[in-house]
Amino acid sequence: MGVRLAQHYQAGMKVARWLAERPEIACVLHPALESCPGHALWRRDFSGASGLFSIVFKPVAQTAVNAFLNELTLFGIGASWGGFESLAIPFDCAPIRTATKWAPGGPTVRIHIGLEEIDDLIDDLERGFAAFAAAR
Repeated sequence: MGVRLAQHYQAGMKVARWLAERPEIACVLHPALESCPGHALWRRDFSGASGLFSIVFKPVAQTAVNAFLNELTLFGIGASWGGFESLAIPFDCAPIRTATKWAPGGPTVRIHIGLEEIDDLIDDLERGFAAFAAAR
């Protein structure tokens, strides 16, 4: 299990950093990234992370995000329950969030990085971004 979790973390960080450089993305919500609003708490309380995080797109129509998601072939559509596969799902917790207000500023997608080859996952995301651009 330790080897698997280390792979999720390493792959997740590489993909999260790559996504953070994308012009379409407003922010990447991965607690191990210093730019994440919860980074200080994560650093204080945790010694590692996983490949589960969110990306917030810059304001855009949901149809463009749907085009992005529909183009992905290595990422399944769904929530992660600790599996080994990569997943992506549109996410809006505003209607159910009660502790703090959720106002991300753009559409949000929850990402789970699985055990597939990192470069293959990035290539898949590139195809998604091409579809995203065409749908704008």
